[in-house]
Amino acid sequence: MSEKPTKHTKVLIIGSGPAGYTAAVYAARAMLKPMLVAGMQPGGQLTITTDVENYPGFADVIQGPWLMEQMREQAKAVGTDLVEDHIQSVNLKSKPFEAIGDGGQKYTADSIIISTGAQARWLNIESEEKFKGFGVSACATCDGFFFKDKTVAVVGGGNAAVEEAIFLTKFASKVQLIHRRNELRAEKLLQKKLMENKKIEIIWDSVVEEVIGDEEPRNVKGLKIKNTKTNEMSELKIDGLFIAIGHDPATSLFKDQLEMDNTGYLITKSDSTETNVPGVYAAGDVKDKIFRQAVTAAGMGCMAALEAEKYLASN
Repeated sequence: MSEKPTKHTKVLIIGSGPAGYTAAVYAARAMLKPMLVAGMQPGGQLTITTDVENYPGFADVIQGPWLMEQMREQAKAVGTDLVEDHIQSVNLKSKPFEAIGDGGQKYTADSIIISTGAQARWLNIESEEKFKGFGVSACATCDGFFFKDKTVAVVGGGNAAVEEAIFLTKFASKVQLIHRRNELRAEKLLQKKLMENKKIEIIWDSVVEEVIGDEEPRNVKGLKIKNTKTNEMSELKIDGLFIAIGHDPATSLFKDQLEMDNTGYLITKSDSTETNVPGVYAAGDVKDKIFRQAVTAAGMGCMAALEAEKYLASN
C-alpha cells in the first residue's frame, strides 16, 4: 500500500465546534485556505444539546445540532477544506508542524488552532444516558431556564456544583445537592452562600444509582439514591438532574508539548489565544473552564484566526 501524500496547509484547525468553525470562517476569509479536521464528535458538545436559547442572533429557540450544521456549512462556503479524520498525534517541535490522522494520513501546517473542546464528566449509568437532554444536563446556564418552579437535583461537591445549585434557585422552586461525602470541596465563601439559601437542601453521603422517568414523552421523574455509609436506598421526586462533577479537556494529544494547568486545560497568554509555542493557538473549552459557552468559544475562534493570520504575515 503506497503512503498517502502529505496534506499541507497554512492553518490547521483541530476540532470542530463553535471555536473551530468560527476560526475556519475567519481564516478562510483571510484567504489562508484553512484545513479543519473534525474529530470524533463533529460539532462538539452542542450536538448533544437540544434547545439553545442563548446564542445571539436567534429570536426563536434553535437546536444545538442545527446550529453546528449551519456553522459547518458557513465554514465550507467561505473556502475551508473540511476533513473527516481524527488526529492522533502531533509534533509541535518540527517546522512546519506535523499531525497524523487515525488512518496514517500526515498533515503539515505553518500554524495550528486547537479547538478540541472538553467533555462533561458523567456518572456513567445507563439511565443517565437515556435521559440526557430530556431532564439530565451538565450545564445549568444552558438548561436551568427550562425548570421554572420545578424541583431539581445537582450532583457534585466542588465549586461548579455549588455555583450551579445557587444559579438554579433563580428558576427552580427547590434544589437538592447530592454529594457522596459529608463535606464539600467548594470554597468556604461559596459554601456559606449555599447554606444560607432557603431553596437548597443538601443530601450528604449519597450517590445516584438510577434516574427514573417516563418513556413517552421522555422526561425525568425522580432518582434512586444510595447512602454511602448505610447502603440504604431511597427515592427522590425531581424534574431535572444536573451533573456537576467536572469537565475533562481533550488535551492528551498535547501532553509534554504545550503548557497546561493541573487539570489539563491549555494555558494561553493573557488576552490572547497563543500557547507557549509560537504559531499554535488554543480556542474554546480546551482552554476555558470558566465560561464554557458557545458564544465565548466562537469569540476565541475568531481571536485565534486573527492571531494566526498576523503570525503568518510576519513569518
